[in-house]
Amino acid sequence: MTLSDPVADMLTRIRNANLMFKDHVDIPNSRMKVALAKILKDEGFIKYYKVMRTDKQGMIRVFLKYGPNRERVINGLERISKPGIRRYVKAQEVPRVRGGLGVVILSTSRGIMTGRDCRREGVGGEVLCTVW
Repeated sequence: MTLSDPVADMLTRIRNANLMFKDHVDIPNSRMKVALAKILKDEGFIKYYKVMRTDKQGMIRVFLKYGPNRERVINGLERISKPGIRRYVKAQEVPRVRGGLGVVILSTSRGIMTGRDCRREGVGGEVLCTVW
């Protein structure tokens, strides 16, 4: 099975598992997906992730995070730049998500970064997704 948009597949898997209150979700491994999972962990949206070497590609197991009364930590995930229409922004045009309550994730020449880091370092790039 070939996927035309692996990042959208990752976000959809996380969104679906989150809606069903699953403890974890398995995602096919790639360096970009590991970088996305690292940002989600650093920003407090997931508990942690583990890279498992099962076959040639391997899997990433993402452990989802919920509040004390089983309320969702991730309220929304949205893919912004798609294969059919890419969205690039300059450092001064990096969008804010939900008035600063969410995170925008960009692919830059310095790697996968949050919007906050891009504004601080003065780099722009492709807007991958928003999480709130």
